Amino acid sequence: MTHPAPSETDADAHASSEAGPDTTAGPAAAVPPTVEELAAQEQRLTLPRFTHTDAWALGNLLVEMARLREAPVAIDIRRGRQQLFHAALPGSSADNDAWIDRKRRVVERYGESSLLVGARHRERGTTFEESARLAPDRYAAHGGSFPIAVEGAGVVGAVTVSGLPQLADHALVVEALERFASTAHGAPGV
Repeated sequence: MTHPAPSETDADAHASSEAGPDTTAGPAAAVPPTVEELAAQEQRLTLPRFTHTDAWALGNLLVEMARLREAPVAIDIRRGRQQLFHAALPGSSADNDAWIDRKRRVVERYGESSLLVGARHRERGTTFEESARLAPDRYAAHGGSFPIAVEGAGVVGAVTVSGLPQLADHALVVEALERFASTAHGAPGV
């Protein structure tokens, strides 16, 4: 039996993990990306480097994007165990910080986006919660946490958003990373 991708907001995820498609972020978010599409995103968004200054620039870009959309999100950027950036926008709550921690732990453990880890389980006809054997109060394979990968180094951290439906959280992070990577911040040697 194949389980549909959950699409609830992070705060409501415990109530229903098999909701319908996420339509809050526009038509592109209505259909969950495939495992192949998610893996391609990660490969495409490998950065030449990731410094403290880069974390600040990416975090501020995410804040700007979220403010323009009036998105009630919390944003977190880590390199290794160090938190380099955190912001909580109006409408977010401490619950979003807990969701950030749970989704980020999935990235740290698997080295892949939290949405991709959940999609891989669903592709196998199960759920992360059923088959990972990890404490659900510590790990959540819901969209919104994305690995920060650096050329020649691999995954060095994670950027995480919580507060929107999971596909919208994931899409916001990917859009920000795409914009960041296309600027001088993401360009080699700058």
